[in-house]
Amino acid sequence: MKNKDAEIIAMMQNPRTLDQGLRSLMDAYQSRLYWHIRRIIVDADLAQDTLQETFIKAYQNFHQFKNDSQLYTWLYRIATNEALQQINKLKRMQKTDEDAEYYMQNLVADNSEKDAEEIQLLLQNAIQSLPEKQKLVFMMRYYDDLPYEEISKIVDMSVGTLKTNYHYAKQKIEEYIKDNYEK
Repeated sequence: MKNKDAEIIAMMQNPRTLDQGLRSLMDAYQSRLYWHIRRIIVDADLAQDTLQETFIKAYQNFHQFKNDSQLYTWLYRIATNEALQQINKLKRMQKTDEDAEYYMQNLVADNSEKDAEEIQLLLQNAIQSLPEKQKLVFMMRYYDDLPYEEISKIVDMSVGTLKTNYHYAKQKIEEYIKDNYEK
């Protein structure tokens, strides 16, 4: 991937190949970034919009890429910031937390026919109930299997703090599932 990244960076830095570089950048990272964003935002359409905003920001600000980190680390940071901005917009637009809780409880109740589906929903609900930092760290570590060092660069947090956040997130998720799973 490093050779591909070097090629993409070279194209993005050359005004004549900038558009081709953007297409290569999107081809290389679209899927990974989409699923990263999707785990933060959950809504597929909003995640897709956020992905497009991520690539627009990357295109507009590529001159700020210093090449002191990996390309995907830089992109993940942009994607994470964009996703968090979307979440903040959604929070401002939501009526109340009670409405969201009612919806989530009904969603679990409607889908409790299969244990595996119920546990999956409980997992998603548990993740969504985490504080923002713990949610981000958990998703990047659990779903994306990113090393703590890369997550540290993305969220601008020390590795020790990340490990602590991940540990607490795992505990809260386990407790949430135990407390809410009905056999």
